[in-house]
Amino acid sequence: MIAPPPWWVRRLVVAPLVVALAVLMVPTTLMFALVVGAALTWVLPGRLRVVRLLWMIAFYVVWDAAALLALLGLWIAAGFGAFARRPWYRRAHVRLARGMLALFFWQVRWTLRLRITVDVGPGFSLPAVPLVVVSRHAGPGDSFILLDRLLGLTGRAPAVVLKDSLQWDPAIDVLLHRLPSAFVTPSTRRPEGQAGARQTVRRIAEELTGDDALVLFPEGGNITARRRTGRIAALREAGHEDLARRAEAMGNVMAPHAGGFQAAMEGAPAAGVLVVAHTGLERLVTVRDIWRELPMDKSITLAGWWHPPGTVPSDEVAGEVWLFEQWQVVDSWIGERTPVR
Repeated sequence: MIAPPPWWVRRLVVAPLVVALAVLMVPTTLMFALVVGAALTWVLPGRLRVVRLLWMIAFYVVWDAAALLALLGLWIAAGFGAFARRPWYRRAHVRLARGMLALFFWQVRWTLRLRITVDVGPGFSLPAVPLVVVSRHAGPGDSFILLDRLLGLTGRAPAVVLKDSLQWDPAIDVLLHRLPSAFVTPSTRRPEGQAGARQTVRRIAEELTGDDALVLFPEGGNITARRRTGRIAALREAGHEDLARRAEAMGNVMAPHAGGFQAAMEGAPAAGVLVVAHTGLERLVTVRDIWRELPMDKSITLAGWWHPPGTVPSDEVAGEVWLFEQWQVVDSWIGERTPVR
């Protein structure tokens, strides 16, 4: 993806453009839905892909702009940033993130006919300890879904490490720069001396409290045949034959990269670990897949397995084997609900 511009361009140019675009969209979106939507209903009966897609784009722009205005209000309330280190400022941003995600997924469920359920058993709760969440990566928006559930079920402040290209979205850019999160530049264009993903993960983990959750996606991306075979080949080249065989046996997930997870546990050795699986978005890999499935009309199920502090091996080799064992559990859980293609 294209590298994001400098921060001052994102703040003074990109963000105001999004707000201006939203102001233009507000009076026209309803007219579009009534007039153009009615015409397209006759041309494209049944699924209304064009209408749904354009509506979600318009909604997202307005949603992004509303978040930016709320973030601006919080910054002004904090004395134009002078009191940004006060605890209330961070709590306000967590509440804002929770509310904005709840609004977003209300619209997603209505427009795309998505149903999201969480299978963690009755009375599920987490102790007030630092939390590291490791989740599979499959389908568009699964990171948003996971953050929404974390905020809704646990009230934790999400700490995430994302590719720097996501800073093109001004609301994500501003919000996550005010929470314990970070954007990482890929190694192909990372300036010399700038911290990479592993160093960044450890730094964030060292600052985790019982109110935070560090979210990691060890697979590194959505599963594809090329990525899966490449990861297995890389394990063999590194001399990890046993892990390569485990990876070959897992048909629903890719072999996890252990580096980021190990960095998180090094930075927060007193953290508990929540392993997360989800199913329902596996078929949505390419833009063509998403277009074909609109409206999605799917049920997404999330499940979690809690591992208390001290139960994850501290040894690097044993820790990598432990992570593969958890991924085998995730693979089996998905296999019971989604047949291997």
